[in-house]
Amino acid sequence: MKNIMFIAPPAAGKGTQAELVVEKYGLPHISTGDILREISKEDSEIGKYVYETLASGQLVKDEITYQLIEERLKRQDCKNGYILDGFPRNIDQAYEYDRILERLNYDIGNVILINIDKKTLEKRITGRRICENCKTIYNINDENNSPQVESVCDNCGGKLYQRSDDNLEAFQTRYNTYLEKTEPIIEHYRKMNVVKEVDGDDTVENIFKNIDRIINE
Repeated sequence: MKNIMFIAPPAAGKGTQAELVVEKYGLPHISTGDILREISKEDSEIGKYVYETLASGQLVKDEITYQLIEERLKRQDCKNGYILDGFPRNIDQAYEYDRILERLNYDIGNVILINIDKKTLEKRITGRRICENCKTIYNINDENNSPQVESVCDNCGGKLYQRSDDNLEAFQTRYNTYLEKTEPIIEHYRKMNVVKEVDGDDTVENIFKNIDRIINE
């Protein structure tokens, strides 16, 4: 099994697709976003820094991210492959990630690029709601994915909340950052012939079918 890296603009569905891959193949899912959001809940100096940074749509300092990634990749469950979600976010991080892989004697694997229209992303961002208990994700702007009762989870009855960075202002900042900082990563890995593209405007099921085909090529 190859290592898998997802690259996509914010709210393009990286997390959803990563979880589907986890469910089918049992690979560890390494999401820096999830790790940082957990830290942001801590009543500590770094917790407050991460919370304020995420809420403003900015990016956390690289040295913090590098340490988190390398320590996680050293664990035994990553030896036979893993899914990397939300990292690297700029070309310098990509170079550092390459160095981390070299130190650990890991291959880059597949870099899966999810392409998606900006207007679709805006609707996903502003409508996204997450269950506090079971983490089920809904979208009030999508009638096929909205909760039956407003602010209540269909699965467990938990309260739904909106992430602090799920607003248009923060999204625009994150999207502009993606265009400026993240797209050069795509070209970097294209030169290594490891980039595979999928259509993110398709259904979740069809996107996964395409990703699954890439994994099994």
